Amino acid sequence: MNEKRTLLKHFLAALAYRTQKALRGAPPDFATFRAAAKVRTPHELIQHMDGVLGYARTFFVGGRYRAPVIPDFRVAVEHFHGTLADVARHLESGTEFKDITAEKLLKALFSDAMTHAGSSTQRPTTNANLTRCAYSAPCPSSTPCEADLRHLRLRPLRSRTCSRRAKHHSGCERQLS
Repeated sequence: MNEKRTLLKHFLAALAYRTQKALRGAPPDFATFRAAAKVRTPHELIQHMDGVLGYARTFFVGGRYRAPVIPDFRVAVEHFHGTLADVARHLESGTEFKDITAEKLLKALFSDAMTHAGSSTQRPTTNANLTRCAYSAPCPSSTPCEADLRHLRLRPLRSRTCSRRAKHHSGCERQLS
């Protein structure tokens, strides 16, 4: 796999990680929480992200993609991760890009999906902040340096509790509070 494809696959792993982090420990009714009028619910965000990655996949395999409407949130999350993993497989196997460059794939499609993934920024439409807003649930802070992306875990994590937060993570230069 060349350097650009490795970077794109790593980006997908970061997208999976941020999405998993935002959804970890969310209550069952979180999927339908709407922070304000015209703000997507977490369920709608996952379906949009799935649609963006499904569209990205068409630049490997051709055709069209219309994300299925999946009423069950957990099933929609699984489908999103399956689509993400399939795009990663195309990157890894060397499937040629059709009418797109690696740079455009990153800037246009992958970045669109990442915009909607949970993060520790204060954007009101991110999943992590919707969790905090809806349920006053603390979201453990982290930096991208803390994300364990070595295994490129693209499938959703099963429910688990967060381990204690380290004060300093090797490879990062900033102290965490």
